[in-house]
Amino acid sequence: HGQRSSPRGGGMSSSVVRAPLIAARASRARARGARRLSSVIVAARASSDARCFVFSAHRYEDETLRRALPNATYSSARLSLDTASLAQGHDAVCVFVDDDARGEVVDALAERGVKLILLRCAGFDNVDCERARERGISVLRVPAYDPLSISEHAVAMMMSLNRHLCASRDRLRVGNFTLDGLVGSSMRGKTVGVVGTGKIGRGVAEILKNGFQMRVLGYDKFEKDDFCGDYVSLDELLARSDVVSLHLPLTPETRGMICVETIAKMKEGTILINTSRGLLVDARAAIDGLYSGRIAALGLDVYENENRLFFKDFSSMNTNERMLVWDETMAILGSMPQVLVTPHTAFLTYEALDEIAKHTAENFRQFCAGERLEGANVVVDASVSAASTTT
Repeated sequence: HGQRSSPRGGGMSSSVVRAPLIAARASRARARGARRLSSVIVAARASSDARCFVFSAHRYEDETLRRALPNATYSSARLSLDTASLAQGHDAVCVFVDDDARGEVVDALAERGVKLILLRCAGFDNVDCERARERGISVLRVPAYDPLSISEHAVAMMMSLNRHLCASRDRLRVGNFTLDGLVGSSMRGKTVGVVGTGKIGRGVAEILKNGFQMRVLGYDKFEKDDFCGDYVSLDELLARSDVVSLHLPLTPETRGMICVETIAKMKEGTILINTSRGLLVDARAAIDGLYSGRIAALGLDVYENENRLFFKDFSSMNTNERMLVWDETMAILGSMPQVLVTPHTAFLTYEALDEIAKHTAENFRQFCAGERLEGANVVVDASVSAASTTT
């Protein structure tokens, strides 16, 4: 065994040893960031004549987004009926997953001259698309941005829960190095059920089949030829799977699909992962499943009430302020040792941020240039609706 320098006496301080290493790593990170920024296509910058208001602008995306949309107006405010007036005088608004673009908000935007909603995400269930169409507002999205980053995050959550990594870290902080309660299972030979086999779901399936030698089952209304597992009914998938991973959009059909009834059909001791949409899972039913042992562990990157919690910092609030937004269900989840919640970070990679900024700027440019809107990025093309109405 190699000798270690003691922090006492003549030994070199560990902080002194680490300092140049940390500085070097930071320098390399800055260099990587500069290279990533250069990958955002400057040509995608929109016309300076058109004005865009960016809601929910976060520090982590600031550099890439400002480089792609240099003439936009930026605000950390979340879009809601109370903040829609900020868009006055702008042609477009740029919003994120937790911004509220329900019907009355769309009306408020239309009354202030907004003609375009730019989504910095793939999902659009937070937008009243029919109302946008009626009010002559086009809606464009980023249909895909490093989807495998979300696949990787889902697998990371599975492994963290299965091998009790969070509990191990918590114990280390208080000096507890015992092993009791940290026994996990080998993933090899177990069965994973992938519910929703789009790019993200197929990515999870491939990682677990090829990397962990797991058996893969899948359920999807639209089966894919290149899915590496076996398609079965949802009931069979729930009954046979040791791990269930959700990768579905939010629709009236999928809302609340993981509920008391479906949890009862799960194999005893299932690990449940949701990195898609919070409202797929009835959180109270999942808590009951955790108490009963039907669900052995729960990983959530999304949550049914996340727009009141995620992307906000409550740590500096006083008790009265925190109680105004207190979420009892999340408090229960956060107290349970077999639950891991991440605040909608599955997408959060440098590569994804570059893609989001690049495609958002290109969507804005195409709209301002009057080009024909087509492809997976188009949610609502109001110009087509207007033309069909006048014909």
